[in-house]
Amino acid sequence: MAIFIKNDEQIALMRIAGKIVARTHEHLSKFIKAGITTGELNSIAEDFIRSNDAKPTFLGYRGFPKAICTSVNNEVIHGIPGLRKLLNGDIISIDLGVCYKRFHGDAARTFAVGDIDQKHRELLDVAEKSFFAGIELCTAENNLHDVSAAIDDYVKPYGFGIVTEWCGHGIGRQLHEDPQIPHTRQAKRGPRLRRGMTLAIEPMINLGSSKVSTMNDNWTVITRDGEYSAHYENTVLVTDGTAEVLTL
Repeated sequence: MAIFIKNDEQIALMRIAGKIVARTHEHLSKFIKAGITTGELNSIAEDFIRSNDAKPTFLGYRGFPKAICTSVNNEVIHGIPGLRKLLNGDIISIDLGVCYKRFHGDAARTFAVGDIDQKHRELLDVAEKSFFAGIELCTAENNLHDVSAAIDDYVKPYGFGIVTEWCGHGIGRQLHEDPQIPHTRQAKRGPRLRRGMTLAIEPMINLGSSKVSTMNDNWTVITRDGEYSAHYENTVLVTDGTAEVLTL
């Protein structure tokens, strides 16, 4: 495992990439309503990213055909934007990456479409709060799997499933770098966290079982039991104190 520690100049570029990611999510949130298609959201996001002198990381990445991932209801991650119209009561996870001067930012949010069930509202809330429970441990005095354990401990009382087949990752010059970041408690504490590490931490929380499958498009990951799933992700910088979230 080779973990890339960023210097001050590289961190500055990642801060800019992260801000563009955050602004893109904020911009998209204004359009998420019943009747819009996931393809329209993709076009809005791509135009906004390019207008900020950046490139959409996901477009063409390992053959992915669109600029963002749009995963609706029981779709966990990697949903491909297209003709699907959002309906009142849906939830949609939008994952997007930005490349700015060769450095990447990556973040996901799950949005409510109109009025959603209380159980789905709780799911969105737990996914987001589990991320923040994790980054409380994301300091240079701790180890990587301390973060994983904190996420697990936060989610467990709710009885929701935490996806284990997909995980977070290091990020920097590449979208995916070492280390891999599980979101459940591990037997060992993992590598020591060091100042200058940049990590994409992204709990994927299912209303039911943690089990997932990949659809025939070879991209879209869905829950096996058909229950809804929420995804919350940010790119985080490890510091000597509180972790800095670059994509808020």
